[in-house]
Amino acid sequence: MIPNRLEGLKEEKNLKSKEIAKDFGIAPSTYSEWEHNKIPIPTKRIVELANYYEVNIDYMLNLSNQRKKVISKNLDYQLIGKRIKSVRESLGMNLRDFGKYLNYSFSSLASYERGEHLIQSEPLISLCKTTHISIDWMLGRTNQKKI
Repeated sequence: MIPNRLEGLKEEKNLKSKEIAKDFGIAPSTYSEWEHNKIPIPTKRIVELANYYEVNIDYMLNLSNQRKKVISKNLDYQLIGKRIKSVRESLGMNLRDFGKYLNYSFSSLASYERGEHLIQSEPLISLCKTTHISIDWMLGRTNQKKI
């Protein structure tokens, strides 16, 4: 797992993990585990953290060295689903092959494509890493598709 930049972003703002945890309504240990890549950060929380630090997700998760100020309001599950489907189709895969590619349940991926649920962070990050597609684009935070 690639180390994220949460610790550095926290230090830039001269904050303590306890303060951030309080702002997010979570236990300090949870934030610490996110910061040190011990547990996955839920997708909604990834967006909230990127908004909090006013950075793009790709930078925050260390998938890009290009830092941008990106702040988003709402996640559009339908748009996200369409983008996931477009990536799958550009890879020439059906849902079963796509599930194998991401080592993830094809039925879950189908529900993400239909916009019924928000994609979990693990398959999202894996997909974006392997295809060099921006997580910010995938989640509708920017129109720039490539990292």
